[in-house]
Amino acid sequence: MTLVLENISRRFADVDVIKDISLSVEKGEIVGLLGTSGCGKSTLLRAISGLDQDYRGTIAINGQVIQGVHATTGFIFQEPRLLPWLTVQDNITFGIKGKQQAVFDRAKRFIEYVGLTGKENLYPRQLSGGMAQRVAIARALVTSPEILLLDEPFSALDAFTKMQLQDLLLEIWEKYQTTMVLVTHDIDEALYLCDRIVVLRDQPGRIIKTIRVEQQHPRNRGSVEFAHYKTDILNQLDFSQ
Repeated sequence: MTLVLENISRRFADVDVIKDISLSVEKGEIVGLLGTSGCGKSTLLRAISGLDQDYRGTIAINGQVIQGVHATTGFIFQEPRLLPWLTVQDNITFGIKGKQQAVFDRAKRFIEYVGLTGKENLYPRQLSGGMAQRVAIARALVTSPEILLLDEPFSALDAFTKMQLQDLLLEIWEKYQTTMVLVTHDIDEALYLCDRIVVLRDQPGRIIKTIRVEQQHPRNRGSVEFAHYKTDILNQLDFSQ
């Protein structure tokens, strides 16, 4: 499923946060939106999701201009945002319509896929941060989204849990070939996960460079090529200014 943005701009009060951003994402691509805080990465993602409609420009999925939340789009936030009074299974299936057994069977498959078998009846207060984010991933996937939007989904996790969930995300991508747009401020994460990295800077945010990562998955986090890419990105961001 293709995603096309044309001249997207967004103002809050009298401040331009992003201005005239155009971008296309091909079916099955993982595209990262990378930049420092305040350059409009999350603002752009919320516009794509339909959660924020007060932008100028057009966003189209498979050639159809969208207005509001699109049925084929899933969203994973920075925090899991689980409902504390619901179990793991009920959080994953919340809001899904259909026959109860069919919904249960579908949830069971994704619970197993994210490594939470046996945790179905736990409540959010009983979960670690990594486990809670696994529930959020399963909740986003249970509707079979064709486009998955991720807003710094691993930023609050420790380094080892983050790497585990990055690998889980790649397993999901390999299995379903879901189109993904990932907001991150972590250069290493972007290099490990993404086919293309869109580097944004300034306010209003603007695209200063798009970098295609040529390495196939799975990638070596410590490769020499990664070091070259990272140097290029840091030069683009130019913290001296």
